[in-house]
Amino acid sequence: MNKILVVDFGSQYTHLIARRIRSFGVYSEVIPPDLIEEHLSPEVKGVILSGGPMSVYDASSPKINESLLLKIRRPVLGICYGHQLIAHVLGGRVSKSAVGEYGNSKFYISSKHTLFDDVPESFTVWMSHRDSVVSPPPGFTVLGHTEVTKIAAMANDERSIYTLQFHPEVVHTEYGLEILKNFVFGICGCEANWNPMVSLYNFLDEYKDCDGNAIVAVSGGVDSTVTAVILKKIFGDRLYPVFIDTGLLRQGEREWVESLFKTLGFKNLVVVDASEIFLDRLRGVVDPEEKRKIISGLYVSILKRVAKELPNIRYLGQGTLYPDRVESGATSSYTDKIKSHHNVFDKSFVGLEVLEPLQDLYKDEVRELAKYLGLPREVIDRHPFPGPGLAIRIVGEVTPEKLSILRKVDKIVDEELRRWNLYGVVWQFFPVLLSIKSVGIRGDHRHYGYIVSIRGVESVDAMTARFARVDWGFLDSLATRILNEVEGISRVLYDISNKPPATIEYE
Repeated sequence: MNKILVVDFGSQYTHLIARRIRSFGVYSEVIPPDLIEEHLSPEVKGVILSGGPMSVYDASSPKINESLLLKIRRPVLGICYGHQLIAHVLGGRVSKSAVGEYGNSKFYISSKHTLFDDVPESFTVWMSHRDSVVSPPPGFTVLGHTEVTKIAAMANDERSIYTLQFHPEVVHTEYGLEILKNFVFGICGCEANWNPMVSLYNFLDEYKDCDGNAIVAVSGGVDSTVTAVILKKIFGDRLYPVFIDTGLLRQGEREWVESLFKTLGFKNLVVVDASEIFLDRLRGVVDPEEKRKIISGLYVSILKRVAKELPNIRYLGQGTLYPDRVESGATSSYTDKIKSHHNVFDKSFVGLEVLEPLQDLYKDEVRELAKYLGLPREVIDRHPFPGPGLAIRIVGEVTPEKLSILRKVDKIVDEELRRWNLYGVVWQFFPVLLSIKSVGIRGDHRHYGYIVSIRGVESVDAMTARFARVDWGFLDSLATRILNEVEGISRVLYDISNKPPATIEYE
């Protein structure tokens, strides 16, 4: 099986590079800089050096030396920080620019090259840098530039080293996938022979002889449900799915999950009602990271208790995905933590071995697995719902009153999406209750109520997202229903922020 290594220098897009390559049918693995040599197996056909938040001149920034570059003996592609690092290591010059370059820029090809086969002479790229290569290393040819950056791409064909200042992996870069394909297939000579089912069979083969019993935390979402179905193939009735009712769920969520797992043939579903303790611990808490940590801590403590109460539990199943791990900073010491995730646990969870069959996959790949495993369509197409639940869709303190309001709004949003046949069109669409209030009018009387912000996004893997451009008639109908049917709401807003710079969830 062909493999492309992606060296993680801390970019939030590192795993997105790997995801793009895997979408071509080529397996890609993310590794830290200090493990390059030991991962250079015969299957590796090329190496990509990712972007990162640091400067090559920072004393603490991740580095590789010229000797290591020579030892790779395979095509190397440097992206953003990787572009600058290669220049710095091989004798070029990198310096801080007078003007940074962030967001969309126009890139112009100045030298024809295999890297840009079937790509126009100019196109829009996504930039995110302040440092720039101002002098290329000996033996390198400048391939392209922008108005701000004079060396935005370069190559040394003799050494098979290629670099880009822009990010070809993000959707904002036109022809970015073509450029990556040119590197993976045209330069590295890879063949397309991988898909998510390969990961499934590898996991099943690795853990087929597990003895003892297992628990798996489930929520009814596609990630945890697929995880449970996979583990059921290994453990059978020795698997105990655990559903914790945190009191932060959507309307009817608990009943829906109980029905789903009965339909899927699980005999040992454990349901824990912990709503009172979660709400009690969240009383007065307004900081979003503190809310996440409280929820995560309680979640873990309850799972520990359940694991001790059930017979012979030796394994804990988790529906952790790549985006969870990258945003938690769990994949690299150089990755900035964006937010804590309730389902990224310490591996030493009360002595249980943690099983994460989806940890290297993205949401769309999990949906592919769900189809392959024969899960119901309502699970496969279900919109993502955060582990901390409605607590992070309430900006500020979580109270029973706010939860009641948000549940009613959420139900209306779901009903309107389906009525307008939009549920399967948008990737995620949900309401957020803001902490501020605004003056409105109800029945000729002054009304002082909360503001609801509606968040709709289009995405593939949650690493990047664009706000959903939905019909105005739909938004009008949605806002009218919310304002007419839900007491305590005075105003409805629609969020038009993209990720980046915003995240999908508010907290």
